[in-house]
Amino acid sequence: MAQSTPPQQEPQKTDDKQPHPAWPSAIFLAFSLYFMLQLLAGDKTTNISYSQFIKQVKSGEVREVVMQGSNIRGHFRTPSENKNSPYDFHVVTPNVENSRLLDLLESKDVDVNVKADEAPFWAQMLIGFLPWLLIIGLFMWSSRALRGRMGGGDGLYGFGRSRARRYEVSREGPKYSDVAGAESAKQDLQEIIEYLKNPEKFRALGAHMPKGILMMGAPGTGKTLLAKATAGEAGVPFYSVSGSEFIEMFVGVGASRVRDMFAQARKDAPALIFIDEIDSVGRVRGTGLGGGNDEREQTLNQVLAEMDGFDPEEAVVVLAATNRPDVLDPALLRPGRFDRKITMELPQRQARQEILRVHCKDTPLASGVDLDAVAQATPGFSGADLANIVNEAALAAARDNRHQVCQQDFVLARDKVVMGAPRTDLLNPSERRRTACHEAGHALAAYFSKHSDPVQKISIVPRGRALGVTEQIPEEDRHNLNEAFLRARLIILMGGRCAEKLIFGNVSTGAADDLKQATKLAYKMVAQWGMAEELGAVGYSLAEEHPFLGKELTQTREFSEQTAYLVDSEVRKTLANAEEQCDQLLRQHRQQLDTLLEALLAQETLNHEQIEKLLAPLPRISPLATR
Repeated sequence: MAQSTPPQQEPQKTDDKQPHPAWPSAIFLAFSLYFMLQLLAGDKTTNISYSQFIKQVKSGEVREVVMQGSNIRGHFRTPSENKNSPYDFHVVTPNVENSRLLDLLESKDVDVNVKADEAPFWAQMLIGFLPWLLIIGLFMWSSRALRGRMGGGDGLYGFGRSRARRYEVSREGPKYSDVAGAESAKQDLQEIIEYLKNPEKFRALGAHMPKGILMMGAPGTGKTLLAKATAGEAGVPFYSVSGSEFIEMFVGVGASRVRDMFAQARKDAPALIFIDEIDSVGRVRGTGLGGGNDEREQTLNQVLAEMDGFDPEEAVVVLAATNRPDVLDPALLRPGRFDRKITMELPQRQARQEILRVHCKDTPLASGVDLDAVAQATPGFSGADLANIVNEAALAAARDNRHQVCQQDFVLARDKVVMGAPRTDLLNPSERRRTACHEAGHALAAYFSKHSDPVQKISIVPRGRALGVTEQIPEEDRHNLNEAFLRARLIILMGGRCAEKLIFGNVSTGAADDLKQATKLAYKMVAQWGMAEELGAVGYSLAEEHPFLGKELTQTREFSEQTAYLVDSEVRKTLANAEEQCDQLLRQHRQQLDTLLEALLAQETLNHEQIEKLLAPLPRISPLATR
């Protein structure tokens, strides 16, 4: 699907700034005032030295002392003229003099009072109240943060509010002209657009539109873009939300958000609700080893209830998108909820060319650029993949300081997207020769098979995780694979391993991925597609992926141990037959294999024209036409 700039979102007006309570400020001001008064008042007691204090004690001038730690305050026998202090003098004593000083005070008949060494009153207040102030401040901060997360300015009451974003796509945003390669899907949605624009036309005939439309397709096929374009064509408010946004750790929040979202849409009717990745809340209930998630199931139940509660006269349509329709709950798919299902297929060649034109609208292209050739070289690519190729081509042109994108930029971009960027590490001579032999074996097996796709490129330049690559591109898009093509595919997968065995006399780990693909394909041919003579026309659910943990444990196996033995035997027989035919082919074309090997070592990369020039003059002797 082509993509376009998303419409501007109208943010919901929420006021996250809450007024602060007044009492913390009042406490802070009170403490500050108290400390200032203590500072201004101060201690007006006269400070004297310890030596002077001892002399005055010996001369009998001291009447009374108050000892508090190393501080001594007291009164003279003659009243002091300092009226601002409760004591006449203050002195700090050394600890080593305590015993001698007490004897001296006792001998001079001085009244001695002792106080505990306590902190000042303001310090005690600070020590007592500071932890509580910190706790209260932390609580207030966390409360405000949680309140903002749970509902913004609405506080706890906003926790259950809908997270759906409202778009006014009637003024700006994608239209169907911005969506390329989805003609069948756009035709299915045309009735929805007409209904949202003029619902009375349908009501007069007693008809009502589907309450829900489910868009199914691989990632990147443009489900979200098509939903926005549908709302843009209808000119109605568009509510967009992801299925995961309903789920929180608190049970019941998702159901509350579903209710609020549908209530908002009904107020703005006619309107369109789009739930992306609905499989996150709409999965089959009661699956897996640990059962279902209560919050998710309650959210799903609320979605079902809201769709059941739609008044047929309400002009509200629900669009949902998923790339896993196999995991959805049957109650969600029944008529009356998601009545219509639209399959978003990967674009065909003509559609890919249109998508490339849309994405190249703002990209300056050189005069020799052929977008049809790019579309032909990208079978199985989604709209997102094509957008990535255009972007990579533009980046390649920018790196070379050019002002236009040429055809070679698209070729490099496609290779980078499919195979990865070239690696800078170099292979040692022995590994380089073995890699060239491996890729030459694949290419030779593909070239001499009339049931395989043409060989487009051979390369021994390391890219991504691969040390080399042999690339085949079909001349036309293929939707159905016959048995001859699949058996030829097995022989091609064995080509690298057989070539190494023929030239080096042994095999390496380079064929690990080839063997994995060949084994998986052989199991499907034997057990699912009925391409084994011993088993016949049967189909078993063998090696299928299960979306939930433990689901396969509750399913009984459809075949016996004897059948499993037969399946394994047929798979081994099929793979052994493919390896034998591949070995026979390479031995018959040993001269071509050596020619291709030396050309790869010399040039590292061979394109289709170079391969044809090397192999076309030689006769084709292929055993692949027979089984």
